[in-house]
Amino acid sequence: MLGFSQSSVSSQNSRGTKRKWVPEEDAALVACMVDLHNVGTFNANTGFKASYLNELEKMLEKVLLYAMLKAKPNLESRIRTLKMDWSIIYDMLSGKTNSGFGWDEHR
Repeated sequence: MLGFSQSSVSSQNSRGTKRKWVPEEDAALVACMVDLHNVGTFNANTGFKASYLNELEKMLEKVLLYAMLKAKPNLESRIRTLKMDWSIIYDMLSGKTNSGFGWDEHR
């Protein structure tokens, strides 16, 4: 199980308190999202059903014992950030405006 890191404590910014995520927490979040998707209970045509954040919070409580992550605002905000940060990779691999870029399994 992953432990809580001191580097993930909150810091102040101009809009209030902002939580800093560490790589282990991101990895746990993504792994739990993959597990949630594979189970299929919360899948919808466009992604996850609305109640998936609460289930994700419960899953992360078991893996990140002392992180105290809440569905809103922590998980919701971090998922939005990860989507923005990784959207270019997703677009390249999914074929959207990839200008001929692709993955060849044989090369």
